[in-house]
Amino acid sequence: MTARTLVLPWSAGRKASAQAAAAVPRPWPRAVVEPTVLVAAGAAGLVVAYQPLLVLGACAVTGLAALVWVRPATAAYLLVGVTPLVVGIDRGVVLPLLRPHEGLLAVFGATLAARWLIRLRSGQVQRLRMDAVEVAILLMAVTNSVLPLAMMVVRGREISGDDLSYSLVMWKLAAFYLIVRGSVRSDREVRTCLIVSVAAACIVAVIGILQGLDLFGVRGFLAVYYSEVGVSSEARGGSTLTLPAATADLMILNLAIVTGLWLRDRRFTALSSAAAGLFVFGTLAAGQFASILGLVVGMVALALVTARFALLGVFGLFAAGGAVVVWPVIAVRLEGFSLASGLPESWLARLHNLHAYFWPELFSHGNVLLGVRPSARVPAPTQFSGWVWIESGYTWLLWGGGIPLLAGFVFLVYAAAARTWAVARSRDDAVGAAATAAFVGVVVVTVLMVFDPHVTYRGSAEELFALLALTAVVGRRRSRSTDRPPDVARREERSRGRDRRGQMAGV
Repeated sequence: MTARTLVLPWSAGRKASAQAAAAVPRPWPRAVVEPTVLVAAGAAGLVVAYQPLLVLGACAVTGLAALVWVRPATAAYLLVGVTPLVVGIDRGVVLPLLRPHEGLLAVFGATLAARWLIRLRSGQVQRLRMDAVEVAILLMAVTNSVLPLAMMVVRGREISGDDLSYSLVMWKLAAFYLIVRGSVRSDREVRTCLIVSVAAACIVAVIGILQGLDLFGVRGFLAVYYSEVGVSSEARGGSTLTLPAATADLMILNLAIVTGLWLRDRRFTALSSAAAGLFVFGTLAAGQFASILGLVVGMVALALVTARFALLGVFGLFAAGGAVVVWPVIAVRLEGFSLASGLPESWLARLHNLHAYFWPELFSHGNVLLGVRPSARVPAPTQFSGWVWIESGYTWLLWGGGIPLLAGFVFLVYAAAARTWAVARSRDDAVGAAATAAFVGVVVVTVLMVFDPHVTYRGSAEELFALLALTAVVGRRRSRSTDRPPDVARREERSRGRDRRGQMAGV
């Protein structure tokens, strides 16, 4: 009995060791490994020799993907900071078929999607739940792509590459929203996003002002490296966005960001004032009358959501100073009112194009119900660019998706305004500042859609959707009062804390 008890464990252990040894994969023979390594090294050498940029690009993409995998918030920082600076570069200049920011969007989106799927399988994350804002964004994307394209197939209309390109616009904005929404998790990360946005907007503002005043060869630089559409010899500050109206929208959004941050912290007053003044100057340098209206609307909306109407006086001083600085730009634009009609030539051309190219087809054959086509422009050989664009945002909604797309936009405005107002009035952290700017952006875009499709303007539209995404971040700090501005509630809370400490000291 004793012998068997001594022999059995030894035999079992030897059997287990043999099984373990069999389970360990055997190394590849040297006769296979060495030739494989040599062939791979030779192929890599040839690629480096003949396509060095391709190798560098692959290394850069791999590095960015690895960084975003480890630090997901990096995707939001880079998108928010880089997009305004490169969004005006044409497709194919840096990347085949894509603009630079679209390439970043694809890399970051694929990386975060793979990361989310792996974490979902392991139970580390929950399934996505959509709120009213996200449903509205999805509704706009569907009604601007799937619905009009299906309608064109049913009616036998030819779908062009232009239609396919424009049908992806809302999907790209939805992807931008989703990446920022899924990568930013804390108030500190939200604050970093806002600071990065302000820094990038300052660069855009300086370039736009110099472009409008025709200083330091900025116009020539932009004409070489950025899209020809929007970059001209006129006194308009389109900057790196190449669209003056989009640049002005970006300035208004970042003016609201700076104001929202300062009201909650009351720090860096001089720096915040300088940035705010720069954004007002940048808006005026865009040389757009609609943008001046948007600036006024944004200032009023900002005063309403913060309940600080004294800000209107400060902004008025900034506007007066900005008018003096960029007066050459404003003077050129005012010359348009000297015509016999009393209206600028650009306004008359806008109305003529709507009457001649868009409204007759839109309001015939029931097209207004489901739209005409996703493409927001029509060929016009008589025009310098060869195209005529829709210069009316609400006409674009009906043209690109009919009543369903218009309804989706109205739903988005309602849901976004309700969310951002509630968050801005109840939170005293960076998320509240983002909500303040997002509310201002929603109001400004709703008004300016009378003139142009501002909800899709490159650079400013991505900024607005990023701000909407940041308002959904759950944080820890909240003010206790929802009927007073965050800074007032925060000061009252500090006062109560001092009273409690004084009472404890007296006891």
